[in-house]
Amino acid sequence: MQSKMQALKKCSKTGVNPFPLCACQNICASYLLGLFKMTIMKKTYRNTLLFATLAILAAAYTSCKVSIPNGATAVKPFDQDKYLGTWYEIARMDFKFEKNLKSVTATYSKNDDGSIKVDNKGYDMVKKKWKQSIGKAKFVKGNDEARLKVSFFGPFYAGYNVIEIDKDYQYALIAGNNLDYLWILSRTKQIPDGVKANYLKKAKDLGYQTNDLLWTIQD
Repeated sequence: MQSKMQALKKCSKTGVNPFPLCACQNICASYLLGLFKMTIMKKTYRNTLLFATLAILAAAYTSCKVSIPNGATAVKPFDQDKYLGTWYEIARMDFKFEKNLKSVTATYSKNDDGSIKVDNKGYDMVKKKWKQSIGKAKFVKGNDEARLKVSFFGPFYAGYNVIEIDKDYQYALIAGNNLDYLWILSRTKQIPDGVKANYLKKAKDLGYQTNDLLWTIQD
């Protein structure tokens, strides 16, 4: 239990926020389960555990703030209507929620409440089945600036920052909260070499380890 509390403190300092859930939120869930079991076993500690639970929830919520990597700027002006539709994932910094996925696409459409529906799909090459995640995105500031936050679970959001896009909205470079998250997207399953080189240079200049990029199989 103590180690999980220490991990939460570390998370609050680093501002880590993976997509769709950050590490501190996963720890939070595990910690809350432990608290629930303890509450059943030791009723006399209920009030104490309640306050501890609220404190942990607050820590998880505040420490996983949406952000943008140092030195990066979101596209402005940004045309959200031109951005809607389906994008193919060309490359990504791999992480557990996309592990073993190929043929990854992201489709964006408008929700009735003004937010953006996010429909991510990919084929799991190990489990031999399609995986789909539905979420929503909101603009962090105005809708003319491509700084958004995306949620796939309740009130927990991760940063989604369009830091480069061509004038025809055919190719896009997306940064997450920090240098652990990066995506290259295209309207088609391939991307021109010149665009690829420019995006890689921009990412490298920001501090990304571009050699760690996983190039998505699109077939």
